Amino acid sequence: MREIIQDPINSKSAIRNPQSEIRNPKFSPVSRYDQKLEFILRNASRIFAEKGYHSTTMRDISRATGISLAGLYHYCKSKEELLFLIQDNCFGRVLERLKERLRETESAVGRLRVFIENHLSFFAANMAEMKVLSHEEESLAGDKHQQVANKKREYTKRVRQILAQLQDTKEGKQKVDLTVATYALFGMLNWIYNWYDPKGNLKVNDLAENVTRLFLGGFSSGDVSTDLPSTVSHKTENISVWRAGQVKKT
Repeated sequence: MREIIQDPINSKSAIRNPQSEIRNPKFSPVSRYDQKLEFILRNASRIFAEKGYHSTTMRDISRATGISLAGLYHYCKSKEELLFLIQDNCFGRVLERLKERLRETESAVGRLRVFIENHLSFFAANMAEMKVLSHEEESLAGDKHQQVANKKREYTKRVRQILAQLQDTKEGKQKVDLTVATYALFGMLNWIYNWYDPKGNLKVNDLAENVTRLFLGGFSSGDVSTDLPSTVSHKTENISVWRAGQVKKT
């Protein structure tokens, strides 16, 4: 059941989308303090996504939320702490959901499908947060950066394990480097904030189905080893956009 909360910007009732929850009320009740903090984090995410973290001020967030600067500092010590809470909660939540859902199947293909659907459905419901995670990865420092990096590392490791399990089922097939495969898959998934419209005709389940098929089978059918030319040129070129950088010394 959807929960109705008061929006302090316009004092009208706002419907909280269960998919976009940062915290998980299944494990602990959501207090009014948490509700207010989540409201601040959602708005901070949107502004960071629109303006960039470094160009955003606490005053911008104060105006967007209708909460005084003093009120904001009651919930967070700094702008950096806001960014940390956004990143830490997002990685924590998507990782938590992945662990739960991987219990649904032991199949390698099924586990890949679970990961892709889980990742896409979570971030399709949190597009601003997805952009912040992609663009502001290095904006945290010290312990805050390390805590987020640890969760991101665990998330990446689990995906790598899924791909390793999948590759082990393909005996006799040419192996793909797992690092390349892992980050290529993340590249496909994390780019959607640039083009995907969650309110459009393409639903998240269909998006996940297409991405899974594309990743597993490629765009064209057939054996890649026979269809792919061995090379276009025997020479690898290092081409600079600046012509002066290519002038040969005499």
